Amino acid sequence: AQLVESGGGSVQSGGSLRLACSISAYRDRTLAWFKHREGVAAIRVDGSTTYQPSVKGRFTISRDTAASMLYLQMNSLKPEDTGMYYCAAVPIGGMVNKYAFLDPYEYRHWGKGTQVTVTS
Repeated sequence: AQLVESGGGSVQSGGSLRLACSISAYRDRTLAWFKHREGVAAIRVDGSTTYQPSVKGRFTISRDTAASMLYLQMNSLKPEDTGMYYCAAVPIGGMVNKYAFLDPYEYRHWGKGTQVTVTS
């Protein structure tokens, strides 16, 4: 089973991008987006979410379980949002620290990433 990201690209500051990730075998797991190893946003099976403070109000994480897809809508992009974005899933046994939703060490399965570049 693989996690496959898409939707990255280059945009000007203030622009928007929508990242997508095929989650196939991980539909019943907590999922998250990371910029490099920095947690950006996470979403649990019940749809509840956690955001890094710097993206709250600008980014929205969502999941479509029926379509086996995870999304990250990125609005009002800033140059500091530039980076490689990865989607990730927790292991089948769940998280060790059940509140560490943006901790990369809680995530066992990772995609290969998609590059986001924001120019000023």
